[in-house]
Amino acid sequence: MYFVPYFMPNPNGNVTFNHQISPYDYWYPTVQNDYRTPTLRLRDYGPNPFTINIKNAARRNRNYRTALWTGNHLQVTLMSLNPGEDIGLEIHPDVDQFLRIEQGKGIVRMGKRKDRLDFERRVNENTAIFVPAGTWHNVINTGNVPLKLYSIYAPPHHPHGTVHRTKQEAMVEERMQYWY
Repeated sequence: MYFVPYFMPNPNGNVTFNHQISPYDYWYPTVQNDYRTPTLRLRDYGPNPFTINIKNAARRNRNYRTALWTGNHLQVTLMSLNPGEDIGLEIHPDVDQFLRIEQGKGIVRMGKRKDRLDFERRVNENTAIFVPAGTWHNVINTGNVPLKLYSIYAPPHHPHGTVHRTKQEAMVEERMQYWY
């Protein structure tokens, strides 16, 4: 890491001084910003103070899961589900979860028992989903475009820096965690 000894704009258009960057970070223009405002690479910026346009970040994410910010008590991940794909039926015994759909449409199912998901709702852009700890849940993309969302876990659920390009990659890594 090194310090940049001059003013540098961040993705929100604010100016920061002595912004600490890594040699692996890079700034590049995007069409929606009209080639004037730099955009951050999508990676885990926690536990440092951080700001980002979360809607744009969620829509830009092409990975199944990308950890965007991991702290001691909270984590934000970006997800992209292909048409017909789902998160997979899961439960987090000690983790509350918030999800927000930024693009696409789908169905969310939840329940206290794995074999009885008695809560089902259609979801689309701008829908917020609240999953209490200990609740079985699944989100399914029923549209014909990728379902883009972000998820907030409290406390964090995935290791810092987690990136899963595909659902299969995520499933393999989760199985490996149980073996070690």
